[in-house]
Amino acid sequence: MQIITANSLGDGRVVFQTPTGWSHDIGMADVLDSAGALEIALARANLAAAQNRVVEPYAVDVKRGPAGIVPVKLRERIRAEGPTTGNSRHKDAAHTEAA
Repeated sequence: MQIITANSLGDGRVVFQTPTGWSHDIGMADVLDSAGALEIALARANLAAAQNRVVEPYAVDVKRGPAGIVPVKLRERIRAEGPTTGNSRHKDAAHTEAA
């Protein structure tokens, strides 16, 4: 099983191809179960790249877990979950230390 991912040129965030466009939510990703479906999805993604909506689309191996779609590789799990540093993580750490 695979999905298509890229980065949005609008805000730079990771996006996942859905049946109707792109989403920041991996749970909305179009899961591809065949080589033919993958070829069509990559063609759609490359068209979006040519239209300057996304950059560098590519396929990611995924599996279904208890919480939904999960990328097989650690790098892709990190991309799907968002930054490992930044304001949201620092706020949580600061709040925990103050408590």
